[in-house]
Amino acid sequence: MDTKNQELEHVKQPGLAKSVFTGMLVGSLVGAGAMLLLAPQPGTKTRAELKDGVSELSHRTAETVNEKLTQVKSKANQIKADVQIKAHDLQHQGQDLLVKQLDRVSHAAEEGKKALQGSPN
Repeated sequence: MDTKNQELEHVKQPGLAKSVFTGMLVGSLVGAGAMLLLAPQPGTKTRAELKDGVSELSHRTAETVNEKLTQVKSKANQIKADVQIKAHDLQHQGQDLLVKQLDRVSHAAEEGKKALQGSPN
């Protein structure tokens, strides 16, 4: 039984190779026909289209870069303004804390002076 299966496989192999070869030949012929029917335009026209495409792409890229730069500059200016506002606020908070601390020190000094003046030497 195994011998019969091996013989059948051996018989199928040449038919398979023939089918694959026929398929490749037909595919090549169809591809060549399609290539002839759909041949590209002349090289000068293709180069001109490529040049126009590159020019358009360059123009769009330059516009996009300029837009992004404008956005970045605007954002940087906004951040700068925000930082200046925060710095101004922090400066005022620091000055307020300093005034409070100086008032406390002054009050403590006055109390110490009164205590020293009231105490007998």
